[in-house]
Amino acid sequence: MTPDGHSAPTPLALSPELLDAVRRVASTEHLLVAMDFDGTISPIVDHAEDARPLPRSAAAFAALATLPRTTTALISGRALASLRAVASPPPETLLIGSHGAEAWLGPGSPELQLDADQLQRLADVRAVLQEIVEQAPGTLLEEKPAGVVLHTRLADDDVAEDAEAAARETLEGFPGVFLKNGKRVLETSVVHASKGEGVTFLRQATGATALVFAGDDVTDEDALSRLTPSDLGVKVGLEFTQAKFRVEAPVHVAELLEALLRERTRAIQ
Repeated sequence: MTPDGHSAPTPLALSPELLDAVRRVASTEHLLVAMDFDGTISPIVDHAEDARPLPRSAAAFAALATLPRTTTALISGRALASLRAVASPPPETLLIGSHGAEAWLGPGSPELQLDADQLQRLADVRAVLQEIVEQAPGTLLEEKPAGVVLHTRLADDDVAEDAEAAARETLEGFPGVFLKNGKRVLETSVVHASKGEGVTFLRQATGATALVFAGDDVTDEDALSRLTPSDLGVKVGLEFTQAKFRVEAPVHVAELLEALLRERTRAIQ
């Protein structure tokens, strides 16, 4: 409380240096705002289907989508169908799913198609992981169009470690199968793709002159590595990152998006 009895203002989570960077990138000719979803716009939850964007983040992101010369996008490890279900993105928002293996740039965008060899490899991967899950309490599988994900968030630490090690030991010998580590997940895919490739693809597709990307997971480092000096990369969380800036948690991403909306609105007036 302040001396006059009023509530003290909530301290800003964004550093002055980050706010300066937001002002700079907001003045670009064509801005691309590309965000990770889980752990960034939405808090991490135990069950993937329960994830939802924080209301402040959703509102600011939706408002950015309506501004001139501004494109919004979500870049997620989720399959596109799952991303749409939990994120409810604005209709103008472009979508990259399955770590870059799926892309939606609007009506008519082609769906991901696997050839016969890829379908067989996917079936083989599924069989390996299903056997592991049956022996590892608390683990579960998530199906994606080009892969299968081993989730260990609900398992005891020792069970999670053993399950991931067993999966990796077996699948690293499978040709044409690509593995990625995330937060208590092991991602498998029969399509070579990354969020970095997704960022590059979106930049080319939109003609963006600068972009903002924020993400929390190891796989988001692929996207951060593709940014240029004119871009703005933000790490969500306290783990190691190559991003120049970071915020502590998804609640602070809301503040970042609100600051970006405020500065972008001023810049295009």
